[in-house]
Amino acid sequence: MVARATIRYWAAARAAAGTAEESFEGETLADVLDAAEQAHGPGLARVLSVASVLVDGTRSGGSTVLTDGMVVEVLPPFAGG
Repeated sequence: MVARATIRYWAAARAAAGTAEESFEGETLADVLDAAEQAHGPGLARVLSVASVLVDGTRSGGSTVLTDGMVVEVLPPFAGG
């Protein structure tokens, strides 16, 4: 079943996507991340390759099945000091 999920981008992911938040449709997390990559190009693809991805607050992998209204957060690595 195809679901509509909201993707929230943080830090470098926000810069690469050019937006803080948007919605995509797909059955799995991989589907919506692939759609985001296609929409925003190689800059976002690079960030996604090293980012942690949460679905409704839980670290998740590409096979995670989505339902309507889920929130996907893309968290690139952060440097601390």
